Amino acid sequence: MNEESIKTTIVKIGNSQGIRIPKALLALSGIERRVEIRVSDGVITIRPARTIRDGWADAFQAMATSGDDALIDVDTQTQWDVENWEW
Repeated sequence: MNEESIKTTIVKIGNSQGIRIPKALLALSGIERRVEIRVSDGVITIRPARTIRDGWADAFQAMATSGDDALIDVDTQTQWDVENWEW
């Protein structure tokens, strides 16, 4: 694991407070624009924000490869469906 560390100071930004993150640390982190911020046990973690449905394409491909993408519902077609239904 490649780790870098710096010390910085919290600065006032309007009615909020923040930190400046050096460009080199952002480059190492892969963070570009949007982030997720989490607090757990007194530790603030900042990481790149995941996009909606991130990883779904790979998951669907894995399901297809393993044959796990078959329909699980049985055909419930009725006589009415056969005789009367029109698209």
